[in-house]
Amino acid sequence: MSLVRRALPEDAEEVLRLRQVMIDALFPAGPSLAWHRASLPALRAELGATDGDFAAFVVDHPGRPGALASLVAGTIDYRIGRPGDPRGMVGFVFSVATDPDARRRGYARACMTTLLGWFRERGVRRVQLTASPEAEPLYVSLGFRPKPDPLLELTL
Repeated sequence: MSLVRRALPEDAEEVLRLRQVMIDALFPAGPSLAWHRASLPALRAELGATDGDFAAFVVDHPGRPGALASLVAGTIDYRIGRPGDPRGMVGFVFSVATDPDARRRGYARACMTTLLGWFRERGVRRVQLTASPEAEPLYVSLGFRPKPDPLLELTL
């Protein structure tokens, strides 16, 4: 029996807690947690829509009932097809996080493997993510390769 399960609407607060763990690791002394309350309704709705283009997979914390040990979330985005990818379905992985006291147990790898299976089932041919230096070896071991990216971003 797999430790990984699809996150449910009732996991929303724990999903946000683990997302904050990831944010804090990347941006110490980040923003306040006030955004959690505003994010909960939309997150609960997305977690309840199992046929949509968003999925989160989690592992329950073995030492803390009601808490999550690990999280991975991803979305599917449509882009106009191209050679080698005529359907244009692109997966994007984000919010990969493991509770600090549950690391080095394979939870993130198990969640990633499940998410990659979810992408495959939906016809995704390319999956993208942004990796921290600490997490890059995990992704490389799963087959991800660095790619020069001329990404620009505009905040509206």
